[in-house]
Amino acid sequence: MPELRFNVITKDWVIIARERAKRPDQFALTKKDKESLPQLDPACPFCPGNESQTEPEITRLADKKGWRVRVMPNKYPALSAQGKRTRSNDGLRISMNGIGLHEVIVDHRRHDLVIALMPPEDIEAVLRVYRQRYEECGKDERLEAIIIFKNHGEVAGSSVIHTHSQLAATPVVPFQTRMRLEDAIRFYDQTGACVFCRTMQEELSEGARVLHQSTHFVAFHPYAALSPFHTWIFPRRHTPSFELATDEELVDLASSLKLILSRMYYGLNDPPFNYTIRSIPSRDRNTEYYHWYLSIIPRVTKTAGFEMGSGMYINSALPEESAEFLRGVRVPDPS
Repeated sequence: MPELRFNVITKDWVIIARERAKRPDQFALTKKDKESLPQLDPACPFCPGNESQTEPEITRLADKKGWRVRVMPNKYPALSAQGKRTRSNDGLRISMNGIGLHEVIVDHRRHDLVIALMPPEDIEAVLRVYRQRYEECGKDERLEAIIIFKNHGEVAGSSVIHTHSQLAATPVVPFQTRMRLEDAIRFYDQTGACVFCRTMQEELSEGARVLHQSTHFVAFHPYAALSPFHTWIFPRRHTPSFELATDEELVDLASSLKLILSRMYYGLNDPPFNYTIRSIPSRDRNTEYYHWYLSIIPRVTKTAGFEMGSGMYINSALPEESAEFLRGVRVPDPS
């Protein structure tokens, strides 16, 4: 019989469709001969040598060989960096001018690499730039929320092959973020505990959905995962905002993120995915009720009419079986 599970963090009811559930290996994409990508593509605007195509540069992280990570404004920004935050209320017609930031973060010099195949120290460099940009954007008093995210693959929304991430900072707190904040406050008021810390503790206690444990992080499939292989990576230390992550934690997160994405890469044949850092708005970073984390959503199924019409999700994979499958994926030695 199908089972409905309640996600205490997102407040979503999820249908775990046992009768239509697939074996975890059935979600792997069909293997295709991939076009061999060059380390450097002269036609790619994100490759070394083409920096003039993406000016002005906001910042970079470099070594003796040149830049390792670059940041620039998005060529087609969803928000404008110029202007003041103004609001208009005309009856039920409420609007605001579209100020904000929209940046592109080029993750690596090489054109042929993806995060799953990058050395941990290169992923750490990307995370350090994430943290730097998060901290800098948080100083802009016009902005209320900062979202760092990555789209991998065309299905996930990526339009450029060269590995990159994005940052968007908005003048309002998005509804989903606000609702999760309010629910976290309510849970804290009722129990005196952080709902994220409690969730992590219970996942560790049960163990069935845990993918990986390290000194500073725990990776697991949520009990009521909205989709197959939906993964959360939680810091063990209660930390409300990503910008408060320490250097040591970023080193650990880089290794944990590489391991999880590598298992997905080899176990599911490089699926398209989105990941995002879910963090509290900068002005509220010193709280006891919120806990930042990184969410990974492989795009191995499609959102259809039921999800669009009801707001509920149907997950055709058992999170426990998905976790067991990923734990068993062998990642080749990078020799």
